[in-house]
This record gives sequence, structure tokens and C-alpha cells, in this order.
Amino acid sequence: MENSLSYAQQQDAEDPLKSFREQFHIPKDIQGNSLIYLCGNSLGLQPKVTREYLQQELNDWAHHGVEGHTDAEHPWLPYHEFLTKNMAEIVGAKPSEVVIMNTLTTNLHLMMVSFYQPTKSKFKIVVESDAFPSDKYAVESQLKFHGFDPKEGLILWKPRKGEELCRFEDLETILKEQGDKIALLMIGSTNYYSGQHFPLKKITQLGHEHGCMVGFDLAHGAGNIQPDLHDTGADFAVWCTYKYLNSGPGSLGGCFVHERHAQNEHLNRFAGWWGHNKKTRFNMRHEFDALPGAEGWQLSNPPILSMAAIRASLDVFAEAGFKNLRAKSEKLTGYLEFLLDELNTNNINIITPRNKNERGCQLSIQVKNADKKLHTKLTEAGVISDWREPDVIRVAPAPLYNSFEDVFEFVQRLKEVL
Repeated sequence: MENSLSYAQQQDAEDPLKSFREQFHIPKDIQGNSLIYLCGNSLGLQPKVTREYLQQELNDWAHHGVEGHTDAEHPWLPYHEFLTKNMAEIVGAKPSEVVIMNTLTTNLHLMMVSFYQPTKSKFKIVVESDAFPSDKYAVESQLKFHGFDPKEGLILWKPRKGEELCRFEDLETILKEQGDKIALLMIGSTNYYSGQHFPLKKITQLGHEHGCMVGFDLAHGAGNIQPDLHDTGADFAVWCTYKYLNSGPGSLGGCFVHERHAQNEHLNRFAGWWGHNKKTRFNMRHEFDALPGAEGWQLSNPPILSMAAIRASLDVFAEAGFKNLRAKSEKLTGYLEFLLDELNTNNINIITPRNKNERGCQLSIQVKNADKKLHTKLTEAGVISDWREPDVIRVAPAPLYNSFEDVFEFVQRLKEVL
């Protein structure tokens, strides 16, 4: 690697995915200059084709009214099925194990209804200590709902003193000491703060060895890393689609249920009519008959406009190929890491793992003695990144629309601000 603009431009010229940048709207400043957008870990950019996909559904609604459920170009009744294959490939699952529905935390609660089955002696839940707050709130509320004190029932998998990353051997110790009391491991696959990607298969095997259910929050994993959910063997997983999957603010989430649970009639679930047998769904007199697989956890008929935006992005992913995107992501993030090291300053610490297999595209940059003023100055310099208290700037070069030149220019502007 070389610390030069010409090198970055050469990498972009040789990038087989370079044309995909032109398929996205890149935000601009008031002078019309493109901003350096490195915040796809918070909200992905809009594919240009999204407008066309949404307009098609608006046209069908205008022309067909209720008949659009069957007569639209993409009929609304089975609309979620148009998303399943591409989504399953991105998360490494079988199509029957995946469904797009609801939003992330709603799906997390629905999964815990089924897969958190506490007893008086085996009721504890393990989460990573710096899990995204919504996950922590959700598991605490589940503990309360079942009559347990969160202070007693919640176990935090913590980094060691003076460290930023969680060690797998410390999770092993937790399970060895308290496995007979733990009912569920609910871990964020890629930690939102540090960017650490956890070993999902090892965690799943460890949990199952101790009779625990295992689930993952892929909010910062889906579209970023390949979780190989089916082979991992996790019982369930949930994710959102508005970060790396570019479906728009607050869009729907995704859900994975391993096929071994596909027809388990003994699992509790909160049911709704869209999870009912498709053949008799509209005969309102039938008792609930759950669809096999992940579809059986659906509640309501889906919001088509949100799904249209997801379909637009997933079609772009399918065209690019996720393996290709992951390969570019490793190069982009590796180049960012190289350039930050080239700054040769003791003020900067990258807390994200150096091993490319233990991270996605996000690097979390800790700047000594910095506060949010540093992030504000970066924003004024034309960089859209993300600040997380107390002292971390999160930077995520997304391979679909970010370039090597983006990465080079970001580090130059960071250097100027410092």
C-alpha cells in the first residue's frame, strides 16, 4: 500500500465494483461538492433505483386500489417472498429460514417469546457488556416480564480491565461457572461500538453445549460480514435493513429461525394472521395454523412501500455479489487502517480488531483527549462519520459506494483537524 492520492485513484480504477458508486445518491454540501460519506453503519445511502421501485407501487396503488394485492406488477400478497432469496444469500441461510418483517427490536422480542424459556433455576441471559442499548433494554424487560430481577438475571460478557474487546475464553469461563443457570445467549454479531465481529459458530456451539438457546443481533452484521447463519447453527437472529442494506430510515427488519425449529409446535409464539397457513388465511373462521419456517412468525400484512425500498437495495447487492463486496470491504478497511497508522501519532488508537476476520468495514477510532468538538470539525471539513461517547469516531467505508479516494481524503482531513 502507498500513502498517496495517486495510489488510491489507481485502486479505484482497477476496482471491478467501481461502477456501483454511480448507482447511489452521494450527499453534497451547499456548494454542490460531494461529501465523504462514511456512515453506512448508521444509515446507508439511497440507491438511485429506489425511486423507481417505490413509484411502481404507488402507480399500482393508484391504478388498482385493493386489487393491487393480486394484480400489481409485483402482487402485494406475496411481496415479502420477492425479498427472501437475496436476503438469505446475504446472511448465509436457507430461504425458508428467513423473513423480512417488523423492525429489529420487535423481532427480538418475538424471538425471545419463543426461544427464551426460563425456569426457576435456569433463567439468566448473557449479552456483551457494551451491547447496543435497545438489545439490553429488550432482554431486561423480558427478564422482568418473567418475574426475574435484571440485576440477577443479566450477565455481561465484559472486556478485561484496560482492554476494549471481549475475549472468547472469558465467555467460556462464564458458561463453565454459570451454564446451568443460563437460558439464553443473545449477542450482537458485530459490536456497534468497537466494531468487533464475534465468532458466531464457536459461541453457538458453546451455548448449546450448556443447554442454552443462542441468538444474534446482526444490526451491524447483515450486509457487512457473512454470518453463515445456517451453518453457524444459531437458533435465531434478527437485523435491520437501513444500515448496510440501504433500505431507508426506520425500514423493516429481518429474522432468521433455524430450520430445526421450522415445525416445532411446542414453541411459544405471539401469533398474527400473516403467519397463518396461506391457503386458509382469508377464511377467518380457522384456528391458527402456523406456516412452517420463519414465515410462521409473521404478524401483520407487510408495508409494501418499505419492502419496495428493500427490494431495490437487495437487487443491487445481488448484481454486485456479496463475496465480491466482502473482498473489496477487506481491502478498503485495510487501506484505512494503513493510512491511520501512517499518521504516526500517539493520539490515535484503533480499538477495532486488526484481524480482518474479526471485523467488518467499520473502524472505531479513539482519539486521546478528544471530545465531540473533534467530530464537529470533521463534519465541517466535509466528512460524515459517527460519534459515540465518550471518545470514539466510527468510520465505515461501505464497499458498494465508497472508494479508496474517499478513504484517502478522510485521513487527510482528519490529519488537518488534528
